Amino acid sequence: GTGSPFFTTDTAASLRALEIGADVLVKATKVDGIYDKDPVKHSDAVKYDRVSYDEALEKRLGVMDASAFALCRDNGLAIRVLNINDMTNLVRISEGQDVGTLVFAGE
Repeated sequence: GTGSPFFTTDTAASLRALEIGADVLVKATKVDGIYDKDPVKHSDAVKYDRVSYDEALEKRLGVMDASAFALCRDNGLAIRVLNINDMTNLVRISEGQDVGTLVFAGE
């Protein structure tokens, strides 16, 4: 945690990304992107390569906590969700490769 009540690590990361003018916030997690349902519990879960903020909200995809998600959306900050357990992902994303799922503003 961040040590601050009601201030999650997602919110802290979103705020810092905006403060430094980042182009994208990387959310590292235990799965390799955003799915239509929990891939750990459902073998038929379908992964999104790209999803808009509106679609993520409409489908209740649960990308991150609501405050952090709103902060990114309202400021046009893209979110890249990837699996941190695959150590090549950070290198691949730094090389500009598509990794995980991209959450973006617009259609």
